[in-house]
Amino acid sequence: MRNKVTKAIFPVAGLGTRFLPATKSVPKEIMTLVDRPLIQYAIDEARAAGIKEFIFVTSRGKGALEDYFDQAPQLESELRKKDKTELLDVLESTNMESGAIAYLRQHKALGLGHAVWCARRLIGNEPFAVMLPDDVIAAEKPCLQQMVEAYEEVGGNMVAAMEVPRDKASSYGVLDIQEDMGAMVSVKGMVEKPDPGMEPSNLAVIGRYILTPNVLGNLNKMRAGSGGEIQLTDAIAQEIGNDDGVYGFRFRGQRFDCGSKAGFLQATVSFGLARGDLKDDLRRFLTQVVATEKAAE
Repeated sequence: MRNKVTKAIFPVAGLGTRFLPATKSVPKEIMTLVDRPLIQYAIDEARAAGIKEFIFVTSRGKGALEDYFDQAPQLESELRKKDKTELLDVLESTNMESGAIAYLRQHKALGLGHAVWCARRLIGNEPFAVMLPDDVIAAEKPCLQQMVEAYEEVGGNMVAAMEVPRDKASSYGVLDIQEDMGAMVSVKGMVEKPDPGMEPSNLAVIGRYILTPNVLGNLNKMRAGSGGEIQLTDAIAQEIGNDDGVYGFRFRGQRFDCGSKAGFLQATVSFGLARGDLKDDLRRFLTQVVATEKAAE
C-alpha cells in the first residue's frame, strides 16, 4: 500500500519583481484575486487533496505572509461584537492549526530545485506535493486532488501538464512522451526551457507536483542547470527509467499564470464572473468597455 500524500511544499521565496512597486511591501503571494490572496487558493486546493502539513519556503520580507495564517484576536472580537458571523467564518478558513504549518528560509535564490531541497528534513522518507501559488487553477475538482487520486493508482513521480502553443514551449519545462494514455502520459525525458524549435512536445509542466523522496536525494547532488539555477525538472528527470518512473497528468481545469500581470488580470476577471454577487455588475461593465472600444475604432 502506498503512503498517502499529506505534506506539501510551497516555494514562496521569490521577490515578485514583475509586480513592483506593489511587492515592495506586500508579498506577491498575498496579492488578492477578488477578495482572496493567491496563497489562499493554493491552501484550499491542498486541503481538498488531503494535505495536513504545509511547508513554506520563504525569504526575508515575507512576514506579512506568515501573519496572514495567524489568528487575529482583535479583528475577530470586533466582528463578534457586531454579530458579523459570515465574516467570522471567512476568517476561520484562513487560520491554520498550531503545528500544521512550518516556515523555512531560502537564504540564496538558487532556483526552484534548491527551494524544494531546503525542506528535505521536514519531508523525510515520504511522498510529497509541491505547489506553486503563481499557478492558479480553476477546476470543478481541485487539480491536486485529481493528481492525488491518479497517484494512488500509479505511484511514482507525477507532474501536472497542459498543452501550450509550440512558440510558447521555451518558457516551460517540456515533456518528452513515451506513451500517451489520455489523462496520463509516461515520460522518457524532460527538457527545461528548450530552445525554440527543439521542444520534444508541446506538453508543458506547470506548478503542481507529487514526488518521491528520491527526488530530494537527487537534489543533494545537483549542480546549476538552465539559467544558472538548480532545476527541479532536472532532479525529477533522473527518476525516468527507475522503478517509480515519471508521469505527466493532464488535469481538468483552467490554469492562470498569476506570475504575470496579464495572467493576474485574466484570473481576476474570470473569478469575478464566477461569483454570484459580482458577475452581473462585472459583465455589464465589460460589455460596456468592449462596446466603447469598438465604437472608437
